[in-house]
Amino acid sequence: MADYVPTNDELFDRWFKFLIQYVTQKCTGSTPAWTHIPQAVLAALAGIYAAWYTAYSRTTGPYTLVDTAAKNAAKKAARDLVHPFVNQYLRFDPVTDEDRLAMGIPNKDTHPTPKKPPKTAPSFSIVQLGPGVLGIVYRDGETGKKGSKPKGVASVKICMGVSDEPITDQEMLSAAKKATKCPYVWRFRESDRGKRAYFACKWELSKQDGEGPWSEIQSEIIP
Repeated sequence: MADYVPTNDELFDRWFKFLIQYVTQKCTGSTPAWTHIPQAVLAALAGIYAAWYTAYSRTTGPYTLVDTAAKNAAKKAARDLVHPFVNQYLRFDPVTDEDRLAMGIPNKDTHPTPKKPPKTAPSFSIVQLGPGVLGIVYRDGETGKKGSKPKGVASVKICMGVSDEPITDQEMLSAAKKATKCPYVWRFRESDRGKRAYFACKWELSKQDGEGPWSEIQSEIIP
């Protein structure tokens, strides 16, 4: 997120002054809307603005290099205070999204742009790792590094089925696992040894962002 605090001195002065006025109005009166900000914190905020304005006002007419240095130092001190103040006191209830927009503070994006699922499927191979154990070695593309994934992909969905007859439809692979390590180790029951296991893979993003296309089905004898 880009810094919301203006860099231009005149705009910074307007923004900072309005922020203090807005917060003070919300925190004062017979029935203040906000009671979570200590008065000492408000006083410190007003004090740092006063120091900034004093230094800034000396540069609005004829000024010296000393005046400029003092103004820059006061501005840095103000920025160093206002960022943690906003994060500690203005990011949560009772401060609303409307309040933040009024103060020129951007709200967090609660609806991020969905990621697009990959258009390609994982390349993978099946290796025998020991009695009743097969390993799925996946990669991004035929020449990708072992365990590599496209950008934004969180895991690999591996589906498997054991059958005496060839499985030619990925939807017939009834068992599914989510893999983040490579090789992914699939352990079988003793009664499955000697049978043929069929596998297919696809890339997975988050739940709301979906999955990529299926790979071709591959198979291997369960050792």
